[in-house]
Amino acid sequence: MSERGKLQLAVLISGRGSNMLAIAQACRAGQIEAQIALVLSDRAGAAGLASAQRLGLATAVLARSAFAQREDFERALIAAIDASGAEWVALAGFMRVLSAACVQHYDGRMLNIHPALLPRHKGLHTHRRVLEAGEREHGCSVHLVTPVLDAGPVIAQASVVVHPDDSEDSLAARVLSLEHHLYPMVIGLIASGRLRLEGGRPRLDGQALKAPLADAPSGGRIVAGA
Repeated sequence: MSERGKLQLAVLISGRGSNMLAIAQACRAGQIEAQIALVLSDRAGAAGLASAQRLGLATAVLARSAFAQREDFERALIAAIDASGAEWVALAGFMRVLSAACVQHYDGRMLNIHPALLPRHKGLHTHRRVLEAGEREHGCSVHLVTPVLDAGPVIAQASVVVHPDDSEDSLAARVLSLEHHLYPMVIGLIASGRLRLEGGRPRLDGQALKAPLADAPSGGRIVAGA
């Protein structure tokens, strides 16, 4: 924690940054003891940058095209994050697959939110794939980032019923609404000290998670194995 007593976050985005805004709003409302130290995008035109600037948040742009090698890009990325004082990194629609070396630099301190109920539907186009498979349940997952894509320990999940008349857009909208509750919830648990990582595995209130936590937007108490 910083001297200000709040968990310092770097949030990485590539687009509109709606999850970044949800986190920022939860921070500002005092719902979680965290603060966004940096919003970083790999795209100069990302709408989320303007939103972050309107909130007075520090922003940075690192375009991959400005670097000859991936390693150079990631070195600059790490330097920017570390210079901000961020203790944790939250990937929020950041459309770059990071190398093992970059991920390991933040081992146990990097989160991602994925629009599917992991381990199902890793990767892209999750809403389309759920509909094509005829599944009746969909949702989102917050997980620790590891060098294997979308394979880190899942901390929390939230789900919705898939309706017979759902389209990709309607399903995506409902899942996104869940994400806006779930991501700040997990960050709040980390900031409060209730959620800790031991041996690369999440523990809540000292107990190993038996299953991913469930979203509790109504304010109910979160318990391990819920």
